[in-house]
Amino acid sequence: MTTTEQPATRVRPATPWWRRPWVFPLGLLVTAFLVFSLPPYLGLDPARSRIPAPTGWYYPVLVTHIGFATIAMVTCALQIWPWLRLKHPVVHRRTGRVYVFAGAIPASIAGFVIALAAPFGPVGAVSNVLLATLWFGCTVQGYRAARARRFGDHRRWMVRSFALCMSIISNRIWGVVCAIVLTPQLDTTFGGSEVALGQAIAGITTWTGWVLPLLVAEWWLGRRPRRRGDAPSPA
Repeated sequence: MTTTEQPATRVRPATPWWRRPWVFPLGLLVTAFLVFSLPPYLGLDPARSRIPAPTGWYYPVLVTHIGFATIAMVTCALQIWPWLRLKHPVVHRRTGRVYVFAGAIPASIAGFVIALAAPFGPVGAVSNVLLATLWFGCTVQGYRAARARRFGDHRRWMVRSFALCMSIISNRIWGVVCAIVLTPQLDTTFGGSEVALGQAIAGITTWTGWVLPLLVAEWWLGRRPRRRGDAPSPA
């Protein structure tokens, strides 16, 4: 090799999709969740809503939030699929823009609004306001990092955005667990008040629903070795 020659760059082959054991279960989980959750809202009938509408404007904003959040969940699942990102980067970028501008941002804004008037008590309201704010912030930071070509930072912010986006599934799981544990205490701990019981369940599930996934995401980010381009940019 002469002094002017450079060694050939070795490109690591993409890992086959079937060696990513979480890809199919995640897609199946998102599909099952949407199939179960969406039908009551497709007819735009407030009487079928699983959440009581406390004001006249609440239901339209709730449906708006659900619609944009559905787009966010589907596109977010596609965004973290390594095969799509490596084999079809153009599709990845376009899907990412859909996730940001037609999914996460409008869904988080609508979620912030309905959190202020949701009939789940103040503890649940505070949690949902923080969730909407963090989801909006992480998504915007991830998009800005991608625009600045800081792809390491982009990946990290989008992992957080993913955890917050999918936390609605975790929320439902914790809701079932809390209902099983707390309902037998209706006449003792809650003095027979179904409202108090419902607010307790909502308060616990809204916090555990997004806090635990976000902590897991931070743990996962902390244990992953930094890849090239992941170093923080100088101030």
